[in-house]
Amino acid sequence: MDTELKVRLQEAVRIAKLLFDRNRVSGSAGNISFKYKGNIYISAGGTCFGWLTEEDFAVLAPSGNVISGKRPSKEYPMHKIIYDARPQTEAVIHTHSFYSVLASCLVKPGCRDVFTDITPYLRMKVGSVGMIPKAAPGSERLFELLKERVHNSDGYLLANHGPVVAGRTLQDAFYSLEELEETAKVHYYLNLFKGED
Repeated sequence: MDTELKVRLQEAVRIAKLLFDRNRVSGSAGNISFKYKGNIYISAGGTCFGWLTEEDFAVLAPSGNVISGKRPSKEYPMHKIIYDARPQTEAVIHTHSFYSVLASCLVKPGCRDVFTDITPYLRMKVGSVGMIPKAAPGSERLFELLKERVHNSDGYLLANHGPVVAGRTLQDAFYSLEELEETAKVHYYLNLFKGED
């Protein structure tokens, strides 16, 4: 394994652990991926972000075929759709972050931009966040719905499921996910307080 790949794998493992420790995922939920020399490295199916190791990744060719490693997350097509649509993307993270999931249950399906400009930071880190209509996790229907809407927004909320963000680096994707979750939290409380008037 070359040094640069090892560094990328270590960074993915570190970010996954941070997300687990910050309660952005639980159990074996969520998946993380990055591109390296044209191939996609994605967390294996059934892995836990809190215990992820450098060996817990599947390696996919640009076509999506598995080259080596473990069995990929069943949601790997979701990552591939984003990589294919956004050539500048080098990392994708999907979690079940609490406030983002909450927002994904409350917002109208098909919305191209879920959040108003509560703070400037979501726009700076992510951009617009669109809703992907409800479909079973890992289903062909979910992938079809994402593919139809992938160019409509910069980040995504899967209805009743969770956020998906992309970045030019793993670190960028991590920052985007954290900003999206913080915005979802602020959004929830602002609407709660408005309801008390």
